[in-house]
Amino acid sequence: MIDAALSPDSGIEWRRSDGQVPYREALAEQEARNAALAEGRGQELVWMLEHPPVYTAGTSADVAELVDPRFDVVETGRGGRYTYHGPGQRVTYVLLDLKRRAKDVRLFVHALEDWVIATLGDFGVEAFAVPDRIGIWTREADGSEAKIGAIGVRVRRWVTMHGFAVNLSPDLSHFTGIVPCGIAEYGVTSMERLGKSVAPGEWDEALLARAADFLSAIETPEGPTP
Repeated sequence: MIDAALSPDSGIEWRRSDGQVPYREALAEQEARNAALAEGRGQELVWMLEHPPVYTAGTSADVAELVDPRFDVVETGRGGRYTYHGPGQRVTYVLLDLKRRAKDVRLFVHALEDWVIATLGDFGVEAFAVPDRIGIWTREADGSEAKIGAIGVRVRRWVTMHGFAVNLSPDLSHFTGIVPCGIAEYGVTSMERLGKSVAPGEWDEALLARAADFLSAIETPEGPTP
């Protein structure tokens, strides 16, 4: 694991992990950091990593959408339904205290979407959000819409958990064990499938270059909210 000295905001721990971090291990660390921040202790965290293959269940998960539980299935407490994580997919966990920022969950989620969309654009991938359809979307070569990124958050005592995942080069067949985010009528794609070869470190650097814009979007004009 590498804790890089990356500081778009010196008040936040910016962590980048090599290798694969087991999902349950990462979830336990998020739970602990979330609790500490809610009690006014510890440092906010943005953590970039990958997991071994796993299916995660959000609070709205429907067991009928778990088509083939070939991998470990973990209940997460985040919003949303079933999601896949695995090698070739870069996950970013965002643990921020919204009491220090704008106490607006919808604004926070939209800011995450904008952060991912802008970063994908830096690699020549035109991506977009769709109202009432969770995730980050793009178009395949035939013009059909496909999901390239997932977003799922949990906010407890105004402290955020979870975040987003972007498909760089995962095995797309692994998504067939679930109905991703409960949306059966659209496919899943990756940067590799779109002809973009992007290494995890390259993605991280591009994301960090856009981090200041994300943080600015969730600030209040008058500073932290009471």
